[in-house]
Amino acid sequence: MKVIILYQANSEHRRQTEEFVHDFEHGHPNRKAEMVDVDSRDGAAQAALYDIVQYPSVLAMSDDGQLLKAWQGKFPLIDELAYYAQED
Repeated sequence: MKVIILYQANSEHRRQTEEFVHDFEHGHPNRKAEMVDVDSRDGAAQAALYDIVQYPSVLAMSDDGQLLKAWQGKFPLIDELAYYAQED
């Protein structure tokens, strides 16, 4: 499973996003969250692909790219995200 966080690096949400990723990875060391800047080419493509319009957004995805759950404009509870990010 993959966790992707789409955010804008040059925004007021940057620090909050970094803290969320730190807390998630600290509480669940066997899971990682990838931060993707939506102002980059890859970030813009992912936002368009999954119809994301609010930032920060958290995407819980299967390894083949299927979206399992998305939270737009807010962060989920760490344990809720960990549930979707369970390893097979």
